[in-house]
Amino acid sequence: MSQDLWLQNYDAACRQAQEIAENIHERNRLQRTGGNTAKLNMTLRASLQKLKQNIAQLRETLIRASAQRHIMQAEADRRQNLVDDLATREARLKASFNGEISEAEPARSSLMTGGHGSGPGVNPWLVNESEETRGLGFGEIKHQQQQIIEAQDAGLDALAAVISRQKQMGQEIGNELEEQNEIIDDLAQLVDKTDGRIKNETHRVKLLDAKSASCGMLVVIVLLLIAIIVVAAWQN
Repeated sequence: MSQDLWLQNYDAACRQAQEIAENIHERNRLQRTGGNTAKLNMTLRASLQKLKQNIAQLRETLIRASAQRHIMQAEADRRQNLVDDLATREARLKASFNGEISEAEPARSSLMTGGHGSGPGVNPWLVNESEETRGLGFGEIKHQQQQIIEAQDAGLDALAAVISRQKQMGQEIGNELEEQNEIIDDLAQLVDKTDGRIKNETHRVKLLDAKSASCGMLVVIVLLLIAIIVVAAWQN
């Protein structure tokens, strides 16, 4: 006889909860290593909302089946406990996603005991737990994460110092360029003034040359006239 639909839906919801836990673990790993978590966060929000809806549907279906006597009261009570446990898991997953609790906290509490208090076992939500955190307690993991954060902060401080120095160098280079531009402008103005003076002096020289040429011609003409007069007087 095949499993009824309610149990199939419950199993699917449990697998969904496990997948969400694994994605939260991966998201936190990316955060520690500086990876991009935007897409994974969006997927997790949608998955958590869907899981909440599935749990509500399981409750509604169970209440209807119990009221219509489709299942025995003992089975109804058992399934109600399953739904309550799944709702608790959903709440912890949401808190872990929001950073309200560490993802390792459920793994070292009731989830590792399978809800029976019989001692630690395999955490079904974190089957891919990394070697760095495997076997560590909550306090040790918290301390490790704090060290990672401090190292990242130190790296950011060093990067900020480098950027600050580069910004200062850029400002100094900009100031020097402005000074050089002012010197170039002054030289350009000086060249323009010198060029104007050269043109004026050249014009004066040309005028003097013209005047000198005119004076020379007058002297020659006067001398010729004197010579003519002298010759004429001598002949007479």
